[in-house]
Amino acid sequence: MSQIITSFFEISDQYDAAFVDLWGCMHNGIAAHPDAVRAMQDFRSRGGIVVLVTNSPRPWDSVAVQIAGFGIPDDAWDAIATSGDSARAALYQGVVGEKIWFMGEAPRDDDFFKPLKIITDPVTITKVPLHEAEGIVCCGPFDPYADIEMNRADFLVAREKGLKLLCANPDIVVDRGDKREWCAGALAKLYTDMGGESLYFGKPYPPIYDLARKRLAALDTAPADPRIICIGDGIGTDILGAIQEDLDALFISGGLAMAETRTDVHPEPQALQTFLETEQLSPRFTIGHLR
Repeated sequence: MSQIITSFFEISDQYDAAFVDLWGCMHNGIAAHPDAVRAMQDFRSRGGIVVLVTNSPRPWDSVAVQIAGFGIPDDAWDAIATSGDSARAALYQGVVGEKIWFMGEAPRDDDFFKPLKIITDPVTITKVPLHEAEGIVCCGPFDPYADIEMNRADFLVAREKGLKLLCANPDIVVDRGDKREWCAGALAKLYTDMGGESLYFGKPYPPIYDLARKRLAALDTAPADPRIICIGDGIGTDILGAIQEDLDALFISGGLAMAETRTDVHPEPQALQTFLETEQLSPRFTIGHLR
C-alpha cells in the first residue's frame, strides 16, 4: 500500500533531487498551484534540487517562459527536461526522415522546429503534405477537443506508406482548468493500435529520464550519486516511468485521478488502494495535492 502523506516536507530529507511533473502537479494549464510552488521553494532552500520533467512538446526555454506566465517563479526550480527536447534530438538525427507531416497547433507548437545546436550535422526538416511525407511529427491534435477517431483516415494512409510517428508528448489527456484535452499520446496510441509505428521520448520512456539526469548532473550543486524522487499525477507516465527507472515516486492523487481516488484534500484510502491495484502500480508515497 502506498504511504499517504500530508506534505512533501515529511519525506523530503530522504532525497537530494526531485524530478517534478508540471501539468497537474505545479500548475493546471492556466495558473500555478501556490502550495506546490512553496513546497519546491522550501525543498530548494534546504539544499534540494528541483528538475522539472515534463511531457510538453516544447523546448525547455519555451516552457520556462510559459510557466513564469502561470506564476511559477525561477526560485522554485533548477533545471527543466522536456519531452520536446528529447524528441527534437531524435528528429534532427533523421529518425522519421527529412520530409515530415506535422500534427499540432500552429503557431503554438512551432518552437518544436527551432534549431538544435547539440546535434552534429542535423538533417534538414521540411514540412510537407501527408502524401509527400517520409514520417510524422505529432505534438498534439489539430483540435484538442475533437474526437480522436477523426484522424483514422489519415492514419490509414500513413500506415500504408509505412510512416513512423514521432510522438513529442506521450500524455493521453491533460486538464486545462476544468476542461480535459487530448494530447499527442492519444494519437500515437490510435496509430499504434491501427498497426502503425509510434516512437516515444517523454515519460514513461527512458530518453527523458536520461535527459533529466544530464540536466541534474550539469548543476554545480548536484551530488555524485543523488537520491531522486519522481513526483507527478500521471499514473501511466510519471509513476510508471519512475518505477521502471527504479526511482521512488510520489503520486499526486488529486490530479488526473481525482475522481477515481476520491481526492479532496486527501485521497480516500480504500479508493486509492483500489485504483492502484487496478493500475498494478505501487508508488512509495501518495499525497492529495503537492504541498
